[in-house]
Amino acid sequence: MTERAHAAHAEGETGVWSGSWVAERLGVELAGDEALTGLLGLALRRNPKRAHLLVSNVLGKHVPQSPSVVYGHGVALGRRVRELLGAEAAEGAVVLGYAETATGLGHSVADGLGSAPYLHSTRRAVAGVARAGGFEESHSHATSHLLLPQDPALLAGDGPLVLVDDEFSTGNTVLNTIRALHERYPRKRYVVVALVDMRSPADARRLDAFAGEIGARVDLVTTASGTVRLPPGVLEKGQDLVARYEAPPVDPASGPTGGSPGAASPGSVERVELRWPHDVPDGGRHGFTAADRDRLESALPGMAARIADALPARARRVLVLGFEELMYAPLRLAQALEQAVGGDVEVRYSTTTRSPVLAVDDPGYAIRTRLVFPAHDDPADGPGERYAYNVAGAGFDAVIAVVDSAADTPALHAPDGLAARLAAHVPHVLLAVVPSYVPHASPAPQAPERPPMLPEPLRGPAFSSYAPDEVGWLLQDLSDVTLEAPTEEREEAIQSGGAHYAESLPVEYQPSEQYQELFHAALESSAARLARAVGAVTEVVLTERSPRPVLVSLARAGTPVGVLMRRWARFRHGLDLPHYAVSIVRGRGIDANALRWLADHHDPADVVFVDGWTGKGAITRELAAALRDFEASDGVTGFDPEIAVLADPGSCVRTYGTRDDFLIPSACLNSTVSGLISRTVLRADLVGPHDFHGAKFYRELAGADLSPAFLDAVSARFPDVTESVDAHVKELLSADRTPTWEGWAAVERISEEYGIHDVNLVKPGVGETTRVMLRRVPWKVLARAGARADLDHVRLLAEQRGVPVEEVADLPYTCVGLIHPQYTRGATGADGKAVTL
Repeated sequence: MTERAHAAHAEGETGVWSGSWVAERLGVELAGDEALTGLLGLALRRNPKRAHLLVSNVLGKHVPQSPSVVYGHGVALGRRVRELLGAEAAEGAVVLGYAETATGLGHSVADGLGSAPYLHSTRRAVAGVARAGGFEESHSHATSHLLLPQDPALLAGDGPLVLVDDEFSTGNTVLNTIRALHERYPRKRYVVVALVDMRSPADARRLDAFAGEIGARVDLVTTASGTVRLPPGVLEKGQDLVARYEAPPVDPASGPTGGSPGAASPGSVERVELRWPHDVPDGGRHGFTAADRDRLESALPGMAARIADALPARARRVLVLGFEELMYAPLRLAQALEQAVGGDVEVRYSTTTRSPVLAVDDPGYAIRTRLVFPAHDDPADGPGERYAYNVAGAGFDAVIAVVDSAADTPALHAPDGLAARLAAHVPHVLLAVVPSYVPHASPAPQAPERPPMLPEPLRGPAFSSYAPDEVGWLLQDLSDVTLEAPTEEREEAIQSGGAHYAESLPVEYQPSEQYQELFHAALESSAARLARAVGAVTEVVLTERSPRPVLVSLARAGTPVGVLMRRWARFRHGLDLPHYAVSIVRGRGIDANALRWLADHHDPADVVFVDGWTGKGAITRELAAALRDFEASDGVTGFDPEIAVLADPGSCVRTYGTRDDFLIPSACLNSTVSGLISRTVLRADLVGPHDFHGAKFYRELAGADLSPAFLDAVSARFPDVTESVDAHVKELLSADRTPTWEGWAAVERISEEYGIHDVNLVKPGVGETTRVMLRRVPWKVLARAGARADLDHVRLLAEQRGVPVEEVADLPYTCVGLIHPQYTRGATGADGKAVTL
C-alpha cells in the first residue's frame, strides 16, 4: 500500500469503512445515525476489560485529521450547549473535559460556549497542587482521574457543569464523575457532551434514574447517536484476534509498525521556538479562563508563523502531533498553521496516546500503523509504552511534535524515544515545547465544600397516601428500617441510656372498632368547627404574612392542617400554594437541611410554619431557637418563627384559628389520619449530616387509612362556613393577639400541685393528652369539669389502659395528660432526653 493510500485511508477517503475488518471478524455492529460510520471506525484494544475501540475520525487522537475539522466539531457542540442553557445560564457554566482523549475536545466546547472557564481531569499529579476531586474510568487502561484546579472555587459554583468526553458508551464514567463531584460540589444542572452517544437503552435509563436520585437535571448533547451490538464472547474473541495479529517489533526502516531504532536514513530533528505567551496555561489541567483564551488568541498567529518559517521548503503534507493530555495547544497551533500556509500545505493533526491498540494494515481497519516508544514525562504510574497511530507510512513530509516542558526529557531524545521513532519514518521532525504551566506558589485558598444537593421532596403515592400536589415531604424514607418497640420497652431503653425519644418509634396504635366509631362521630360533630378554624387561620396568614405563602407544616401533626389550609386557599382564592412537611425535634431543633432546601427554592420571608395546636408552647420556643441557630450557622435570614395553628389554647402564638381547646379529630389517631406517615426519626446511624430527618410510610395500613376521609369531611364544609369565617377574621385582625403564655403558667402550677416538679411530664390540651394515651405511659388525666364530647375518645382510651380520669374545676384546658413518673424515660426533657425525678 502506498504512503498516499495510507494517508487517504486515515482520513476515511478510500470508500471502505474503517470498521469493516472488526465487524466481519467479531460480529460487532454499529447501528444508529447515518453519520456514525463517517465519524467512527473500529479497532481492537489490547485491554483485558473491553475488546473493541471506537476510533473517532474527527477527534484528532488516533486518526490524523484537518485541525479545522477537529476544532469545528468541538466549537459546534459548545454552541449547541449555549443554546440549550440560554445565555444567562451559559455565563455561569464550567466545562470539564476528560483526560486524556477529550482534553482538546472539551476545551473546544468551552470556546464554543463563550466565556466559560475550562478544566480537564489529569493522570499527572502535580506537586504543590491540592486535589479537588477525582473519579474512576472503569474500562480504561489507566483508570484514575485527578482534578487539580489552581482555583478550587472553579468547581464550587452553582452554575451548570458541562462534562465533555469523546464518546458516551455506557455512561459509567459520567456517573462516576457526577457522583464524586456532587458529593462535594452539588449543583442543579449538568450537561453531558460527546461526539457520539453509543449507550444501550438500559444505560440511558440508568442515567435518567441517577439524575432523579440526586435531584438534578442532566442533559445530553451529541453529534450523533447509536449503539454497538456485541455478540456473546466478544471479549475472548477479541483477545484471540489480538494475539493472532500482534506483530513482533521490527526495524523501523522495514515496516510501518515500528519498534526498534536504527533506520538507514533517519530524518532530521530540530527545535522550533514558539515563544509561548507568559503565564498562559498550556491547557486546562489547572484551569483555563476567558482571559487566558484572549491572550492565547492574540499569540497564535505569531507562533504559527514561526512554525511555518521552520518547515522545509518542499513540505506539502505536515502533521502537528500533540502529546497525550496536551491536545488543545497543538490543535490550536495546527489550526493557526493551517490558516497561515493556506492551500499550499496540507496540515493534519493528531496526538500520541497511552492507549494500547492493535495495528492492522488493512483498508477496513482504523489503526493502520503503530509507533511504540517509552513514556517521556516521568509518569506517576511508572514507565511504560506510549503510541502514535497512523503516522508511519502516512506520507507526511514533516511532523511538528508538540510537547510540554515536563515531557522534554532525555527519554524523549533517547535512541528509542519518540523523536527517533518519528525521524525513522518522516524526513523532517520539528520539536516545539510549550512551557508546562505551574500554578502560582500562593494558590487561592481552598474553597469550602458545600453539602450535597438535597433530593426533591417525597410525594404520594410513593410516600404517603396524600395526593402528590397536597404536600411534599422533606424527609427521607426509612420504611424498610425496624424502629418500633412496645411503649414500656422503648421507654426503658431511652431511660437506661439517656437516649433521645426521636431515635425510635412507638408501635402504631391500632384502634378498636369502638374507638373508630368515636373518631367518626367526633369528625361529624366537629367538621364545621374545624373548617371555620382552617378558614380563619388561612385568611390571617394571607392578610398578614404573605399573599402567596409557602406552607411548611411540622410533621406529622401539622401536615393535615397544612393540607386543609392549602385547600382553603384554593377554594376561596384560587391559589395553589406550595406545601411541604418538615421535621422538628425537641432538643435538636428543626431539620436544618430542610431549611436549606426551602431557602434554595423559595423566599424564606414567604415561609409560614404550620402546626395543629399549641400545648404549653415548647415547639414554638424550639422553632425560634432553631431558626436563630440556623441564621448564625448558614447566614440565611428571613424565616419567621411565628407558627400558624388551628388552635392555640396555651396562648403561645398570634396566628391561629381559635384559642378554644377542642377536639381536633386528627389528634385521635396516628399515621392512619396523617397520610400513613410515622412520627419523624433522627438517629445518627440513619440520618447523616447532609440528610433529611427520616420517617416511615406504613403502606401495610392502607386498609385502615382515614386520611383522605378526614380531609374531605372538613373541606366539604368550607362553603357552609364562609360567612362565619369572614366575620371571625375581622375580629381576629382587630383583636390583641399577643401571646400571654398562660398555658405555660398553668402547666407549671399543675406540675407543682401534683408533685411532679417537671413541666415536661405535663401535656396540656386535648391533642397532647391523646398523644400521651397513644404513645406514652400515662399516669392520670385531668379533665375540665363539664367537658363531655371532646373527651369521649380520651375517656375510652383511659378505660382501656386503666388510667384514672380526674375532673378538675377551673382547668384552663379541656384536659391535661400526666405521664407516669415511673416511666420518665418516655417524658423527655428540654434536651429530648429522659428526665430523672
